[in-house]
Parts: sequence; structure tokens; C-alpha cells
Amino acid sequence: MSQTLFHLAFPVTDIAQTKAYYVDGLGCIPGRENHHALILNLYGHQLVAHVTKEHLTPQQTIYPRHFGLIFTQERDWQDLLERAQQQQQLLFREETKNRFVGSPLEHRTFFLEDPFYNLMEFKYYRHPEAIFGSYEHTQIGDRT
Repeated sequence: MSQTLFHLAFPVTDIAQTKAYYVDGLGCIPGRENHHALILNLYGHQLVAHVTKEHLTPQQTIYPRHFGLIFTQERDWQDLLERAQQQQQLLFREETKNRFVGSPLEHRTFFLEDPFYNLMEFKYYRHPEAIFGSYEHTQIGDRT
């Protein structure tokens, strides 16, 4: 395996509820599982849901903590958006929007929130160089 994969561990309070959301709803492929953790394949990246007894609370805004994917093909982004819209268990934290329209940073985005208040953002950039480049611009997210 020569490809580098992303790994993210995040808190949950219930494995069955996690599977319902991430596998049945979002379309992740389940991996190894036990009573305190579940490995998920999200578009080839490893997510690990770890059960915690800590009280989980929602963030007031999407900042500072969220994770997600950047799609390199708009059709793939659109397919996930349509799947999310059809799945009742997937809560949109922020509906689809276009950011920085007409600029080199233009991208489409939406946010989901899982039952444990983990936020996920899914993006498609009109200009791929904006993913890591376009240094002359300082806009990042919606905060000023």
C-alpha cells in the first residue's frame, strides 16, 4: 500500500447508534468492532469511533472543531449531498452553500452533525489550487 491514508478518532456514546448513522446513513464501510470502538471506512480513510462515558455537548458554531472531506470531482460531492438529503438520520448542521463565489477560493459546502455532536464538512472547490494554495487570499471559512 503506497497511498497515505487519513485517520481520525472521535467520541461516541453508543456503537449501535454510530453504525446506524455512519454505515446506514452516510454509507461508511464498517471494519473491526467491539463494545468500545468501531472502525469505519469513509471514502478510503479510517475513522475510529471510541465510546466515552464523558458528557458530550454540542458546539455553538461550526468552529473550531469539525472534520470532513474535500471532493476532487463535483459529481462525487453532489452524490453524497443527495444521499444525505435522502437519509432522515443525517442532520444538516448547515445547509449547502457556495462560499467566495466568483473568486479563486469558490467552493460548495455543507455540514452534518452526528448524534454525538461531531461536525463534518464536505467540500468541492471549483479551482483545485485553492485547496492548499492561493496564498494571496486570506479568507478561511465564514469567520472574518
